[in-house]
Amino acid sequence: MDTTGIDIGNLAAATGMNPAPLSAKSIAICDTQPVTAEGVRNLLRGIPDLKFLVAPESLPEAAQVIRSQDPAVMIDVMILDKGFGIQAILDWLTEVHAKDGTPLRTGIVVWGVSVTEAEALRFLQAGARGILRKSAGVQSIIACLRTVAAGRSWMEDCVFRDSSRSDRYPRSELTSREQQVLELVEQGFKNKEIAHELGIQPGTVKIHLKHIFEKTGVRGRYGLALNGFKDRGLVSVPA
Repeated sequence: MDTTGIDIGNLAAATGMNPAPLSAKSIAICDTQPVTAEGVRNLLRGIPDLKFLVAPESLPEAAQVIRSQDPAVMIDVMILDKGFGIQAILDWLTEVHAKDGTPLRTGIVVWGVSVTEAEALRFLQAGARGILRKSAGVQSIIACLRTVAAGRSWMEDCVFRDSSRSDRYPRSELTSREQQVLELVEQGFKNKEIAHELGIQPGTVKIHLKHIFEKTGVRGRYGLALNGFKDRGLVSVPA
């Protein structure tokens, strides 16, 4: 991405924001609608541990902001608008995580008017650490920002729809073969790929998935993959 000509210092000054206090976590938002950034800034007023810092207007600007070495613009959490396009955000996540081989300090939260299970899974697999809807309540937004700023992952519970796993059937209830199928589903393998990997027929994979759905109470392979993130403690979902 071309990020030439962007002055990070001027960007911070243009927003009218002061550097975040040392005790506060700095928040930035890159949204397709500037008025949304103003709304988030107003939301965070009075929240002592969260400080709205900058509002880059494009993905290239957002990339430069989080890679800045200026201590006045060190971002703990960057909110990205899904409105920029799913593929554009996935490409952006891949680029910023691969840049110079340096681990990304900033936690990325993707939010949109709606977010499907499939989209949430793709964003998480690409390196996002937070998933939110724009209609989320104030407490959910603050909880997400605090969790991601602390280095953990967070996802709004409604993204799972009806895919939450039943406590009646823990993972240990699955047969060894079903667990193998489940692990490959969580890694994003398709049925034919699972069949090839395990040396079984695609029809047999479907039968195993049917049993997994029945035992876990989860509906859909995306739900299985997302629950895998939860089970491994890779993402927090509010109760």
